Amino acid sequence: MYEIYPSKVENIEAIMQVIDSSRQIMRKNGNMNQWTDGYPSKDIILDDISNGNHFSVWKDDAIVGVFTFIKGPDITYKSIYDGNWSDDKRDYYVIHRAGKLQGCNGVLKEILDYCFRFADSIKVDTHRDNKIMQHLLEKYGFTYCGIIYLLNGDERLAYQKIIN
Repeated sequence: MYEIYPSKVENIEAIMQVIDSSRQIMRKNGNMNQWTDGYPSKDIILDDISNGNHFSVWKDDAIVGVFTFIKGPDITYKSIYDGNWSDDKRDYYVIHRAGKLQGCNGVLKEILDYCFRFADSIKVDTHRDNKIMQHLLEKYGFTYCGIIYLLNGDERLAYQKIIN
């Protein structure tokens, strides 16, 4: 059984281990271009924690998953190309920097279930090479909506799920 709590600064090393594990999972599955050049850095995660937006997924007294959960609007989601948001009128939250330890299954489902307790519209983006995340988002009812561009110009595939 998983439990989710706001992340704490004193757990930063365990959080970064989850980030590193997630990066390894990506590489093993052909995703060579996401989370490169030290992203997400310890400073980014510490900023997420200090803003109250970072969460840790716990199992058996250990952090096995992490994610950032932020109330929109997200500036990079203002414009979408080659598609449309399922609903661009209602308030939404965004999940960023979700990761898990290798061998821990069901973490994303726990994250999504947790987030939908607080929001009825969630938007997520992922790298074109992140086939695992694309599959899981579709499995859990997200709709592919189009392409967004990060502030640095990188392309991401955008998804949204609405719970009525």
